[in-house]
Amino acid sequence: MLLTGCTETGQPPSAAPSATPTATYELAPRPVRPGERPVHAAPVTDGDGRFQVIGLQTGLNVLFGTHAEWPAKGQYVVVRIVVENPARANSGFDAKRQKLITADGAAYGIDRFAQATKRQPDTLPLGAGVRVEMDLWFDIPKNAKVAAVRLFGDPPFGVRGSSDGVEVPLA
Repeated sequence: MLLTGCTETGQPPSAAPSATPTATYELAPRPVRPGERPVHAAPVTDGDGRFQVIGLQTGLNVLFGTHAEWPAKGQYVVVRIVVENPARANSGFDAKRQKLITADGAAYGIDRFAQATKRQPDTLPLGAGVRVEMDLWFDIPKNAKVAAVRLFGDPPFGVRGSSDGVEVPLA
């Protein structure tokens, strides 16, 4: 009886399958709005919310709406964000929970009058996979220096309580 075998001389096959890159949307770049500077921050996640800060305006003395002109008590700061619900269930976004952090560590909530005048929502339902771009308007002391924005998402379905949020540096 004659037995024969073969010996492979090449590399053994990899145990891990090769990764296929995830396809991405090609979104056309758009000009930054007048007075705004672009912010190049990585996306962050808190609860069911994924956030990306994309623009910042500071030192605004007055705001103009469709039917109003209103002076700041100090200075208006506008943070442009993209908020997304990557979850499979409905979620929500509450602008009133978001905070602007100044260099001295103070935290400021949105200015609800400015938010309403500029037609930005206080609350927003986010369906599964929904992505929205919007502004957060803050009125902070005139000499305050902006350091960060603290963003809060809804807790995942079935989770009680709230988080400490996630900060995105703006300075």
